[in-house]
Amino acid sequence: MGVKANDFTQAKEKAIRKNILLDVESGNILRRLETEKIWYMPLKGSFLHNWYPKLGMRQMTDNDILVDSEKMVEVRDIFLDLGYTCEHFGHQNHDVYFKEPVLNFEMHSGLFSSAHIGNLYGYFNNVKGRLIKDQNSDYGYHFRNEDFYLFMLAHEYKHFTGGGTGVRSLVDTYIFLRKFKGSLDWNYINTELNKLGIAEYEKQNHELAIKVCTLKQLTLEDKRLLDYYVMSETYGNTENSVKNGIKYRGNGSKLGYILYRIFPPISFLEASVPWVKKSKLLIPASYIYRFYRCATSSKKDVEREVKQLEKL
Repeated sequence: MGVKANDFTQAKEKAIRKNILLDVESGNILRRLETEKIWYMPLKGSFLHNWYPKLGMRQMTDNDILVDSEKMVEVRDIFLDLGYTCEHFGHQNHDVYFKEPVLNFEMHSGLFSSAHIGNLYGYFNNVKGRLIKDQNSDYGYHFRNEDFYLFMLAHEYKHFTGGGTGVRSLVDTYIFLRKFKGSLDWNYINTELNKLGIAEYEKQNHELAIKVCTLKQLTLEDKRLLDYYVMSETYGNTENSVKNGIKYRGNGSKLGYILYRIFPPISFLEASVPWVKKSKLLIPASYIYRFYRCATSSKKDVEREVKQLEKL
């Protein structure tokens, strides 16, 4: 469009630089996993950014890799040996590692946790059985294209029904469909979408992605849905999180949502406070621990959530 600004130039160059650094470091980490005989599978962003027309068009915040859930301590040792700081270990379904200046890795023991909405956890639990062995490695795996699409959609749906998901998810859908749509087994995909309970979401997301990325005319409903993506920013926001929480967690009731947040079900507790899995006798202690955590390390997040609830 002829618009030139230093901020845009810097943003583009930083995105390119980060993609290159993450790609190089990902290669180092995968080689270490091979050496330690730990099976692994890089997740969606690791592939998607390579399918965009130019390097840096899809900025990578981090790299996500699924690994053997029984080897998470060994994986942590690898990252610590490589000079990373472990920022998150043993909580939910992934551990987080960081190394200056921009290297972020999330190492997943599973694709979803039992706290996630719908059938996502049940469908993708013990997922290794449906993975395909890489030909050029001893311990690397990948999805068939149809299962890649199903996981990509399920991941987006998780965010869509939480704090929201940004327009990048629409572009990801378009990029994937442009590359593989003609070769996909849509009978299999549609059957599995029904099992996941996200068939309607796929239809809306699919149609909107094509319309937006090919500049087709949008209906009023399309525009409303696109506004939701745009206003969700990149990783969602508190307003969406609370509204969706009332809808999906509280069965449409603000009181139901408040009770859910104060006294979440066991599936949520097991994901947020892993040591509760050791014994049901620890459940009361886990509620006390959550109250303490909310009043200290999560205080600002709780305050934002309360203010949003007061507005509704």
